[in-house]
Amino acid sequence: MKLILLDDVKTLGTKGAVVDVSEGYARNFLLPRGLAAEASKGELAKLAEQKKAQTKREAELRAQAEALKVLLESKPVSVPAKTGENGKLFGAITATQIADGIKTAFGVEVDRHKIELKETLKNVGSYSLGVRVAKNLLATIKVEVVTK
Repeated sequence: MKLILLDDVKTLGTKGAVVDVSEGYARNFLLPRGLAAEASKGELAKLAEQKKAQTKREAELRAQAEALKVLLESKPVSVPAKTGENGKLFGAITATQIADGIKTAFGVEVDRHKIELKETLKNVGSYSLGVRVAKNLLATIKVEVVTK
């Protein structure tokens, strides 16, 4: 019996997959739990339309992420901090402070968890950091730590 999975089934496949299963498995497990629907012509056409819409949505999100990457890489972000002698900071620059600097510089909200700090920023100077703007897209921004 051919079915379209409406949800991920661990041993069978992922949502949207067309699978061939025994009638008993379909009738007694998958259909009553709402995990699958029969693969009729109408359902297959509906599935194709959903996949087309999903592809279009993903392309739009990817284009927005590319535009954000270009924007973030266009100029450096300035982060003011209190310093002592020798340009040493009192504490360290956090991802939240960098996200606030990005919001001030570009007017764009960036989640602090998407900022990749590989080293602690404890001195005045320029640093290169990564910002995850999409699943497989990393923007490299320049952060300048300056004294207040």
